[in-house]
Amino acid sequence: MTFDTILGLSIVLSLIFGLVFLMYVVAILIPYLRNTTELPGNPDDFELHFLIPCLNEEVVIGHTLAYLREHFPASCAWVIDDDSQDGTKQVVRDMMVADPMIHLIARQLPNARTGKGDALNAGYARINDWLPGRADRSQVLICIVDADGRPAPNMLEISAGPDAFGNDYVGSVQVEVRMSNRADPLPLGPGNRWKNRFARTLIRLQDMEFRGPISAMQMARRYSRTVSIGGNGQLSRLSALDAVAARFGEPWHGALLEDFELGLHLILLGWRNVYTTASWVDQEALPELKPLIRQRVRWAQGGMQCVRYLPAIWRSRRVTNLGAWEITYFMLTPWLQVMGTIVYPLPLLVMVWNMVNYPEFFKAYFVSGGWALLISYLILGVGEFAIWGPLYRKRSAPELSWRQGFGLGLAYVGYMLLSYVVAWRAFGRLASKQSDWVKTKRNAEREPAQV
Repeated sequence: MTFDTILGLSIVLSLIFGLVFLMYVVAILIPYLRNTTELPGNPDDFELHFLIPCLNEEVVIGHTLAYLREHFPASCAWVIDDDSQDGTKQVVRDMMVADPMIHLIARQLPNARTGKGDALNAGYARINDWLPGRADRSQVLICIVDADGRPAPNMLEISAGPDAFGNDYVGSVQVEVRMSNRADPLPLGPGNRWKNRFARTLIRLQDMEFRGPISAMQMARRYSRTVSIGGNGQLSRLSALDAVAARFGEPWHGALLEDFELGLHLILLGWRNVYTTASWVDQEALPELKPLIRQRVRWAQGGMQCVRYLPAIWRSRRVTNLGAWEITYFMLTPWLQVMGTIVYPLPLLVMVWNMVNYPEFFKAYFVSGGWALLISYLILGVGEFAIWGPLYRKRSAPELSWRQGFGLGLAYVGYMLLSYVVAWRAFGRLASKQSDWVKTKRNAEREPAQV
C-alpha cells in the first residue's frame, strides 16, 4: 500500500468519523434543548435502601450517613466495608449504636477487595436476608451511593413519579450527577494560585461534562430506550435485580463499568431504564489531572470489556434497531478514539509539510478556496465541543458570566483531547489483561475528619 493510498484513506476516514460525530452531537442536542421536568410521585409508595460501598472512607462516611439519615429518615443505609484499614468500620459502628437504620456489612480478605460488583452483590444478599418474606419486592428500591455522595432530598419523590417507578416497566432510575465542589475557590487548599485556578477549571469542566453532553446523551437514550445507569445516584427496583440474578447469576458482574453492565442486563430482560434531571446526586470532582485520567481509563476499559455484549444486543427482540445502534456507537467510542489518533493527525501533518516545503503551492491552494475548507473544518471541529460551555452557563450555572461560559467551552476542546490518551491507556491495560486499580483519595483526606 503506497503512502498516497494511506493518506487518501486517512482523509476519507477522518471525514466519515467527523460527520458521524457531528450528526451524533446534533442528535443529542435536540432532546437536551427540549427537556421537560419529570412529575413527582408519592415517596411513601416505596421502601428505600441505600448501598454504600466503602474502602478506607473514614474521613467522609460519617458525614454521608448523617446526611442520608437527615433527608431520608425512613430509609435504611447499608455500608459495605471492603476490609478497610482505617477507622471506617468504627465510625459506622458508633453511629449504629444510636440508629437502628444504619447497618454494616463487613467483608474480609480474601473475600474482600475483589471488585465493586462483588461488594454490591454482598449488599444485595444481606438485604434479601433482612427483608421479611412477605415484602413486595417490586416496591423496594436499592440506591447506590458513593461514600461521599449527596442525593438531593427530592430523589425518592421524583423516582416515585409516573415517568419513573410509578411505571411498572421501569427497572432502574439514574438521576443527574453534579459536582459538589464546583464552586470551591481553593480546591487544593491555600497555596499555589495557578494550580488552584487550573483545579477550579478542571472541576467546572467535569460538572459541565455531566450536566451537559453526558446528560444530553441520556436524554437522547430515552427515545432509543437505552438509558445507562452509573455508579452514583442509581436506583433499581429489587424485583428487577432479582430478574437479573435469576438470568445471569447475580445482579452485578465483573466489568469495570459494573453499573453500565447491569443496565445492559436490565435492557436485555425487557426492563426500562429512566434518566431524570429533576433530581440529582452531588459527588466530588477530581481537582488534579493524574487521578482524573486514571478514573477515565477505568471507565474506558470497562466500556471496552462490555463489547462482548454486542451480539446479544443485536439478537435481542427487546432492543430496538435504534437502541442497538446507540449502544454499539457508545461501546465502540474508545476503539474509534484509538483509531482516531492514527487517522486524524496524518492529513494535518501532510498539510504542515506542504506548507513548509512548498509554500507557493500551499498559498495557491489557500487563496483558491482552501481557506474556506480549513476554516469550516476548524469551526466544526472546535464548535461541536465548545458549544457546551455557553449551554452549561445558560442551563446549569447562571452565576457564571457569558465570558466564562465561552471560556469553558474552549477549555472543553482541550479537555476532550485527553480522551485519546485515555483510550490508548485503556487499550493497553485491556491487551495486557490488567484490571487492578488504586483507589483515588478523597479531597477531604487533605484535612482531618470531623464527624
